[in-house]
Amino acid sequence: MYNFITIEGCIGAGKTTLSKMLADHYACNSVFENFEDNPYLQNFYKDPEKHAFSLELFFMAERYQQQKKLIEEINLFGDKVVSDYAFFKSLVFANITLKDDELQLYKMLFHIIYPNIKSPDIILYLHKPAEVLLSNIQKRGRSYESDISKEYLDSLNETYMDFFKQQHKSKVVIVDSAQLDFVERKEDFHYLIEILSTSFDKKINYM
Repeated sequence: MYNFITIEGCIGAGKTTLSKMLADHYACNSVFENFEDNPYLQNFYKDPEKHAFSLELFFMAERYQQQKKLIEEINLFGDKVVSDYAFFKSLVFANITLKDDELQLYKMLFHIIYPNIKSPDIILYLHKPAEVLLSNIQKRGRSYESDISKEYLDSLNETYMDFFKQQHKSKVVIVDSAQLDFVERKEDFHYLIEILSTSFDKKINYM
């Protein structure tokens, strides 16, 4: 039913893992964010104020290139696609990381680009409390993520919720995934498959 599925969530929510599993399940195309290719990422975590604008601009440019290619593939083949990010996450993170003057310029560029981006049919948001996210971040052991704070993750969760209320292009399903283990428990994975097979009338749904 949904041909363009996007998995979203905070850092450490399991977006990429679930997206890969779904792409295998549906035997379909997938799009994954190349966040580790961002040359400003490690410097941002060391000095956010100095490197935030460069970081967010690079992310937006990279995402645009990926999404542009994605649109061409969808228009050409009409296949199902699973992505581990939505383009609007550029604005979600920018609202937290950028200073007011930088944010105004960033928003101007974002709103020039955004109308050219194909919106997902459905966004599945993996909601987890900051404590669970921090535990997941610690387990995967990326050195540049070691300084991520609970306050930063709380802000991300709140900003995502605010953005979902404002957007009207995609169906949004917010899943309380704190107790889900879709890697180890097949029933949890199939629960998410069932959600993605459901027709939703409302724009925002809570599961």
